Amino acid sequence: MKLRFTRRAAQDIAEIADFIGEQDSAAAQRVRANILDSLEILTLYPRIGRRQSIRDVRKFVTPRYGYVIYYLADDTAGEIVALTIRHPAREPFE
Repeated sequence: MKLRFTRRAAQDIAEIADFIGEQDSAAAQRVRANILDSLEILTLYPRIGRRQSIRDVRKFVTPRYGYVIYYLADDTAGEIVALTIRHPAREPFE
């Protein structure tokens, strides 16, 4: 499956990297790479995430850093749509 980002998801990754990068640029790169690696896993195993109450939305927690990726697996289009990426301390996706 292909990977597609919503504007919100792309902005989330940039904001996460910017926030962490203020303190440690190397850590920001590691976290960003971890999130992107997790999204790559979703392209291979699209049903790995836990279903959510919102129709067709799934949640996957990244290993090591625990960021939460909310996404759709669109079989018809053959793509994973990253909706948002959130730190677990933030409120859940709605």
